[in-house]
Amino acid sequence: MEPIDMNHFDPQAILAISVPIVAIVLGLSLAMLRSWLDYKKKKEFFELHHRERMAAIDKGLDVPPLPAELLVGPSDGPRKARDPLKTGLIWTLVGAAICVAWFIEDKENFAWGLIPAAFGIANLLYYAITRKSSQASEPAA
Repeated sequence: MEPIDMNHFDPQAILAISVPIVAIVLGLSLAMLRSWLDYKKKKEFFELHHRERMAAIDKGLDVPPLPAELLVGPSDGPRKARDPLKTGLIWTLVGAAICVAWFIEDKENFAWGLIPAAFGIANLLYYAITRKSSQASEPAA
């Protein structure tokens, strides 16, 4: 076994190791920053609402209720009906693009594109089923 030369500088190897590390660190930092900014915004809003409530109590007025938007976080909000549609279309088209690209390049491995396409089709089916059931449960106007 050859000894490792510690004086050898290989920029490609260093770059290959540092890019994933930097990507992970930046990704986690952005997630932590978003959480901290959301916390700070909610804290300021709670303090403002508390001051309003205390001022209303001091003046003998009715106390305003706590807004429902304050209690719902960014991920706790109601899901939009088009989310499965959007996700399904994206995954289906990505899978189709992978299939076409690999079919042109290598006719043996193009089936790997069917995996994201299957996720997309599942989301589209979910959208169709939930849309039909929500339309059936709504009373006619």
